[in-house]
Amino acid sequence: MEVLYLAEKGKLPVDAVKKLDDALREENSSIAIVPLDSAVARAVAQISRNAVPDMPDRIIAATAAHLGVPLVTRDRQIQASGIKTIW
Repeated sequence: MEVLYLAEKGKLPVDAVKKLDDALREENSSIAIVPLDSAVARAVAQISRNAVPDMPDRIIAATAAHLGVPLVTRDRQIQASGIKTIW
């Protein structure tokens, strides 16, 4: 959803959504869709609203933290929040 949102805002190329969809459909893709479940919801509470005020960004950061994986982002607020990031 975030890729679609950013493409609609003109912050990502329009074809980014199709490229992501294609990558997700690849048989041996290293990209996976994970559910927004109660464990992620609990992890959101661990991401400071002051540090990351935008709820979609908090959900993305909390998902990465819950899964124990670094988040690929150049968002300065997320990077400063203590979430392990790449980029």
